[in-house]
Formats: sequence, structure tokens, C-alpha cells
Amino acid sequence: MPRNNRPSRRASEQPDDDQNGLGRLLAGWKRTESKRDGEWFVQPVTGSQSGKRYICPGCSLDIAPGVAHLVAWRADAMMGDEAALADRRHWHNHCWRLK
Repeated sequence: MPRNNRPSRRASEQPDDDQNGLGRLLAGWKRTESKRDGEWFVQPVTGSQSGKRYICPGCSLDIAPGVAHLVAWRADAMMGDEAALADRRHWHNHCWRLK
């Protein structure tokens, strides 16, 4: 069997999940929405992009893997964009409309 000459990635060289998520959110399509409690960045997530289970803060029910939903985080956060991204939440589309 031939030898694989590609360098292997060490655990310390692999991208951090939070950084990967941050990059995906910043690179993806997003919009700004005004709600009663302030300005929010909102980014849709298609069913094919959604691979984890989340709890919707609007109804406290599961968002199953493979279900289209959206991610929202404060646009007017006092602690800056990185803190707002760390506090982002996954919402059912209909729960977000009712917020």
C-alpha cells in the first residue's frame, strides 16, 4: 500500500469550533431586525446546515437536526460583537416572528 505523504493535523492545529461558527456566521447572509427589546442580527439556517439539536428560547422546545430555523444575536450589544455572538440563540422561525 502506498504511503500517505500529506502532513497530519495535530489536535492543537485544528480549528476551534467557536471560531469556525463565528466565521460561518460572519461570512453568511444576515439581516438586521428591530424588535421591542432592540436591534438584532438574524441569520437563517437551512435544514441541510443544521446538524445539532437546539432549544428555542421562544417556546423552550427542541429544534431537531435538519430543521430550518434562524440564529439571532444582539446588534446593539454593549460588550461588543464577540460577546453578542457568544450569546447567540437558535429560534424556530415562527417563534422569532412572535417575539
